Amino acid sequence: MASKILLPEDRIPKQWYNIVADLPSPMDPVLHPATGRPVGAEDLAAIFPPSLIEQEMSQKRWIDIPEPVLEKYLLWRPTPLRRAHNLERYLGTPARIYYKDEGVSPPGSHKPNTAIPQAYFNKIDGTKKICTETGAGQWGSALAFATSLFGIQCEVYMVRVSYNQKPYRRIMMETWGATCIPSPSDRTETGRSILSVKPDSPGSLGIAISEAIEAAITQEGTRYALGSVLNHVILHQTVIGLEAQQQMEIIGEYPDVVIGCVGGGSNFAGLAFPFVRDKIKGKDIDIIAVEPTSCPTLTKGAYTYDFGDTSGKTPLLPMHTLGHHFVPPPLHAGGLRYHGIAPLVSKLLVENLIRASAVQQLDTFAAGLLWARTEGYIPAPETTHAIAMAIEEAKKAKDEGKEKVILFSWSGHGLLDLAAYEAYMEGKLANYSLSVEEIQEALKELEHLPKPKTT
Repeated sequence: MASKILLPEDRIPKQWYNIVADLPSPMDPVLHPATGRPVGAEDLAAIFPPSLIEQEMSQKRWIDIPEPVLEKYLLWRPTPLRRAHNLERYLGTPARIYYKDEGVSPPGSHKPNTAIPQAYFNKIDGTKKICTETGAGQWGSALAFATSLFGIQCEVYMVRVSYNQKPYRRIMMETWGATCIPSPSDRTETGRSILSVKPDSPGSLGIAISEAIEAAITQEGTRYALGSVLNHVILHQTVIGLEAQQQMEIIGEYPDVVIGCVGGGSNFAGLAFPFVRDKIKGKDIDIIAVEPTSCPTLTKGAYTYDFGDTSGKTPLLPMHTLGHHFVPPPLHAGGLRYHGIAPLVSKLLVENLIRASAVQQLDTFAAGLLWARTEGYIPAPETTHAIAMAIEEAKKAKDEGKEKVILFSWSGHGLLDLAAYEAYMEGKLANYSLSVEEIQEALKELEHLPKPKTT
């Protein structure tokens, strides 16, 4: 009855898994907004280094992890696979609940899995500075950590509401040498234009992305990095699922249910995609992407082409979206406040290889509190969405009287999110649900954009 399953360092994955090679049907192409043609490598060269562009557009199933990246991964990888014995006993469930603990990285989340390779590939391609955005601060912290290891400057535009809610994330970034700026800011044309209309804007990931891209293309020797959504980001995250498969094999288990929270989709995809490959080959697995009801991109958004940022600087992505001008309510799960979702995750939903579910903010914090009081660890508000769904599935197993193996992604710890827990325990938090009318209004701006062929 193991509580944690560890892999020796020599079993760390040596390759990333690219699910593009195994999709049942081709992806809808990313489009150039001006010409409507599929985006080529030359269109991305202004913001990404050549090696990452190659990964973004790759059709290869397996991509080698460079030795310098593996060396840095060994600071915390392989991560433990843990079993939630205490929660199981509390629930009285026959289900066995496992979680991949990505909170053991130096920044405390899954984000360094892609921050390290992105910093490395930028370094070897001559980048001097990287600009990026961050929601709750997990990605900004991870990139600040990674760039410090490779001697690159880092500038982070942090969604203003999270910047104010989570000051210690900013301090963490600054400790690693990065500059952290609340977004929208007065440093970019995008930020200034938004502040002129709404000086108290809480910001959004779409706005912060626009600012970071603008900053990157206007500064010499500077490139942009994204912490989720894009193919190469998800590629790097697959070390999570590849390790989990080895660990479950060690104990003779295989999941019936795989769960991850989704904002842009990176931690969910990192755990789930190796198992989706098994599902494509015939395995019977229920794979669930969990999002907040206040930002229901997969459950209520439209699958269409949209910009990845607010000001329309990115190519058009085929994805589930709420519209690039959508600004979600200021819920504490800041990493899940993105208007769109990774095209690859959207594609799997369209293909019925995964399903999506949305949960209310108060339910997620109740799950986080229960977890902390049974399993001890305090989860990030984002992670509590996956925990809430794992609890729901465990209760379902109890009701059905069936054994079930549940695996979810523990995407990060909540030690820098204690103000959110305090607000919850003091009754200061509320649920947010978008109405059909609000969603329809947000999607009107997309009516003139192309439509994907996939339906």
